[in-house]
Amino acid sequence: MNTLKENYQKIKQALPEKVTLVAVSKTKPIPLLQELYDLGERVFGENRVEELIVKNETLPKDIQWHMIGHLQSKKVKKIAPFISLIHSVDSFKLLKEINKEAQKNNRIIDCLFQFHIAKEETKYGFSLTKVKIIINSNEFKGLKNIQIKGVMGMATFTNNQEIVRQEFQTLHEISTEIKIVLPFATIISMGMSGDYKLAIQEGSNMVRVGSSIFGSRN
Repeated sequence: MNTLKENYQKIKQALPEKVTLVAVSKTKPIPLLQELYDLGERVFGENRVEELIVKNETLPKDIQWHMIGHLQSKKVKKIAPFISLIHSVDSFKLLKEINKEAQKNNRIIDCLFQFHIAKEETKYGFSLTKVKIIINSNEFKGLKNIQIKGVMGMATFTNNQEIVRQEFQTLHEISTEIKIVLPFATIISMGMSGDYKLAIQEGSNMVRVGSSIFGSRN
């Protein structure tokens, strides 16, 4: 079995320079995160607010914490003081709450619109139609403490590579449309351990990789 260092170096070497690696550290113990930090990683992704808070308090302060899981509006205030990027903005209500809490902390919080690109109904996310209505609204234009940095999506959990490829292509097309209105929304966060190479082929510039670095989830 490969060591954490071997796994990490293998993935870093495989990634083009323009692609940001988010090390998905959910459920992983703090010593493992520290080990990866010592190897040079600075961007970590978590999907539970409580776990994220504990890790932020314990680990070095120059880590960029990304919220990659479904986020409840009532929990935004807990991470607003320190979160670097929220991938999983899947409702206008949530976006307005992030703006409100960012304002209280005198911050601008970077966000991604999460789009529903998978065949699975269990996945969260916007449709392009809904997002277009939001970004053209006066209410959205009044949100001064959030910055939309791009889009995020999760492909269907399937071995059928063609389905996954088509879903990634869909998100890339969505990104192109969003950038017409929001030129700074350049991030395309798509691809995980099982499909990040395919995602990069289809235009991803941010991949969320966990088990290929840390090993299978506990």
